[in-house]
Amino acid sequence: MLPTRRHFLRQTTVAGASAVGLAAFPRPARAAKPSPAPVRAITRGPGHHWFGYYDKLQFDPTDRFVLGMRVGFEHRTPAPDDVIEIGMVDLEEKDRWIPLGESRAWNWQQGCMLQWLPGSPSTVLWNDREKDRFVCHLLDVNTGERRTVPHAIYSVSPDGRSAVTADFARIADVRPGYGYAGLKDTRADQLAPDDTGLFHVDLITGESRLIISIAHVAALGEIPKAAPDIKHYFNHLLYNPDGTRFIALHRWRYPDGSRLTRLLTAAPDGSDIRLVIPNGYASHFIWRDPAHLLSQARGWLGNDAWGNFLFADREGGVIEEIGRGVLDPGGHFTYLRRGEWLLSDTYPLGPERFQTPHLYHLASGRRLDLGDFPSPPAYTGEWRVDTHPRLNRAETRVCIDSAHGGSGRQLHLIDIEGLA
Repeated sequence: MLPTRRHFLRQTTVAGASAVGLAAFPRPARAAKPSPAPVRAITRGPGHHWFGYYDKLQFDPTDRFVLGMRVGFEHRTPAPDDVIEIGMVDLEEKDRWIPLGESRAWNWQQGCMLQWLPGSPSTVLWNDREKDRFVCHLLDVNTGERRTVPHAIYSVSPDGRSAVTADFARIADVRPGYGYAGLKDTRADQLAPDDTGLFHVDLITGESRLIISIAHVAALGEIPKAAPDIKHYFNHLLYNPDGTRFIALHRWRYPDGSRLTRLLTAAPDGSDIRLVIPNGYASHFIWRDPAHLLSQARGWLGNDAWGNFLFADREGGVIEEIGRGVLDPGGHFTYLRRGEWLLSDTYPLGPERFQTPHLYHLASGRRLDLGDFPSPPAYTGEWRVDTHPRLNRAETRVCIDSAHGGSGRQLHLIDIEGLA
């Protein structure tokens, strides 16, 4: 159903406007719009709390416990000896913080891949570093039983039995803010190594194997704007809802630090690779269903501007553009209400640097802003705080990371029940 509080709805009619222009165009100062929903901080100092990316399970199956990470500093790159605390917030006990463990393999944007194990009522997992390798811990928060898989993970299959992952040491070398400190990339001098890339990890046995090498994908199809000195890597992996395929971004960095991106999908064993977005311009994405994905891209349907495009899972499978001029072109997506709505957000916009989580109704093209949260100027670059809105299991609450409250980055809860 559509929201009934119509004065909170905003429909923009900037036909054909550039997505990049929408994000960068100077905006006049304005007051923050009130939120149509109750908002409260569920963490507080001392310490800074956050969760990270938007495509992980942050809420337990009962929606009582909310995962998070805590650290004592901000505004610098994590060093190998910087340790974060893993914990969860009990929403039914005055937002009590419950420590669960710690990690030495983390970054500001995605943390340590902390999440609830799909299909489990009480198991959480997160990445860590032990001596000369990255690992993944699985902890039953009810029994305290813990085991460790000898490989870091990225995206977990919907049945919770396996994961796909990338080379975090290489990511740290080419894209600060997304890899982990503490281990040197032993292939840093190789532009497209053949013995690293994407791995499949069995979360039951702990076995892992290389399924797609960087060299293989670098030689696959045509590389847009190819150059002899570009350095290839993988980032951003996500299983589809039934676990039959996963997305990965194939990226390459130029000597000046710029990069381009192809979006590919593959079966969990690395077979049947499809270059869904081959032109070098792909960014944030989410699966709509097992056979379709929504991604930010450009150069499709006669429009060279960045926008949000729905693709079928096939080579160049663009179908339609979604929400031009209304749905933010730089947001982080989650489908809800059986695909009728999207949850997204914005990067800091305007002189106040407002970040604005919002709901978007696909059938009507209407957008409901959930509040403006100013991001202090110190939160830029690698240690910025993207809100990365995450839904609870019942789709009644949204959790965001934000530094707007004056006590550094903290977790904030938005009650959206009845709005969508």
